Amino acid sequence: CFMSRSLPNMEEGYELDLTYVTERIIAVSFPQACTEETYLNNLKDVTRMLKSKHADNYLVINLSEKRDDLTKMNPKTLDTGWPDLHAPQLDKICTICKTMESWLHTDPQHVVVIHCRGGKGRIGVVISSFVYFTDISASADQALDRFAMRKFYDDKVSSLMTPSQKRYVWILSSLLSGSMKMNTSPLFLHCMLLHGIPNFDNSGVCRPYVKVYQGVQVVYSSGVYSVFFLVFLQVKCYHKRSPSQQEVIFRLQFHTGAVQNYSLMFEKEDMEHANKDPRFPDYGKVELVFSEGPERIQGAEHWQNGADVSVDYSATGSLTRWDSYQDLCNGEGNPFKHRWKNKQTNKHLYKHLKPGHPRSS
Repeated sequence: CFMSRSLPNMEEGYELDLTYVTERIIAVSFPQACTEETYLNNLKDVTRMLKSKHADNYLVINLSEKRDDLTKMNPKTLDTGWPDLHAPQLDKICTICKTMESWLHTDPQHVVVIHCRGGKGRIGVVISSFVYFTDISASADQALDRFAMRKFYDDKVSSLMTPSQKRYVWILSSLLSGSMKMNTSPLFLHCMLLHGIPNFDNSGVCRPYVKVYQGVQVVYSSGVYSVFFLVFLQVKCYHKRSPSQQEVIFRLQFHTGAVQNYSLMFEKEDMEHANKDPRFPDYGKVELVFSEGPERIQGAEHWQNGADVSVDYSATGSLTRWDSYQDLCNGEGNPFKHRWKNKQTNKHLYKHLKPGHPRSS
């Protein structure tokens, strides 16, 4: 089973969690709230421990933003970060898993150190994805390690992952197992239906608006609805409290390649923010409706807003600029840079599959 180990004299003054998930996979996480001084001091001690125990046989996989001090202390560092509480691209998950597998197979003394500052959900994404990624070639003598990784996931990080992070791990596992085939057809998102009105004003009223992101840029922002929306890839819905105050109602991420029947339905527990907000009704849902082309689809006449719904487009400029991710960066540039052509993403994913896998041909 996994072992949580402490450094000498770590009982006081340390803010980190260092866990040997297996004998060769180590997870090191630092809380986002710890001061920069505390983080650097803790990082130096962790580096000394790693070098004394594993010499130069460890590879650091950084899931947070790129840091020069981390790379300086640990030259063998792979920066693969993405924003905290978000899901990574599928090809990024595959790249991480392929790197881990290659490094561990090169030398029996090699170990992998998964570094993260912030929520542990990103560690959960990597550990659970690696279990599925290596499922095809797992040997009997790896059974104990796989059990340890699953136990670590269940006991320490599963509950800390967001719905979108779990969704992307499920998509990856389904593609790798062959139970899902990547949809390579272009899709047009016609509308988003909100079933159940969140009570953000304590009077049954909500003033939602939606923003759609391509990469880190906002490509669409709706008007403010006083009591329906067009969207893609990452969708964030806000409640306008005042001209200068906004609050997130829900956020969700999805991969267009996983859309099978021209619609997606998200329950309350499937969406960030909403899943833990009592103001969002328990029966509430968000439905996305797609088609193969931009033409108006049959039944669209039922999607008109009622006479009691008003829309304010005057504030869209300032709302578009708010919370735009423009200050967010990592070692690979745009954290959400997305291939809109599903076939290209599909090809990138398949090249990581092992020979003989049903999706590798």
